[in-house]
Amino acid sequence: MTTTNDGTDTHPRFAEALRGLGLGELTGRVRRFPEATRTAAEAAAAIGCELSQICKSLIFAADGVPVLVLMDGASRVDLDRVREELGAAEVTRARAETVRETTGYAIGGVPPFGHLTRTRVLADRSLLAHDLVWAAAGTPHTVFPMAPRELITHAGADLVDVREHTG
Repeated sequence: MTTTNDGTDTHPRFAEALRGLGLGELTGRVRRFPEATRTAAEAAAAIGCELSQICKSLIFAADGVPVLVLMDGASRVDLDRVREELGAAEVTRARAETVRETTGYAIGGVPPFGHLTRTRVLADRSLLAHDLVWAAAGTPHTVFPMAPRELITHAGADLVDVREHTG
């Protein structure tokens, strides 16, 4: 069961960020689901799209400094590739408190932009495989659609290859 909304279900910080980016009309495209869309699999099932059409917003710590990695929902982040890309000695998953302090959002609802603090953003090229991707809109129950190139631009991301390659 999905519902579109008039923007009233949009997280206030995210709605403000959208307006600041000149994307205020996007609040009407935010979709709220009664079931959680905290994981990429939950979001894809709720939306009815491919897992790879979900844009995960993941916070890591590169030598203790938060960095945002945007990754398609079907792939995993290769921490060694992120480390190499950033020239960092160590890259680890950020703690939940760090995610909230950095972004202003809880894990499972972190959008690709509109954060409390400005961080370095890396976007994996795999996102470009689709005409449209879905990303969290500030809560574990809300998502929004956007063309991947537009999303990457608004996030201020560097386009990289940090996806874990299997096989």
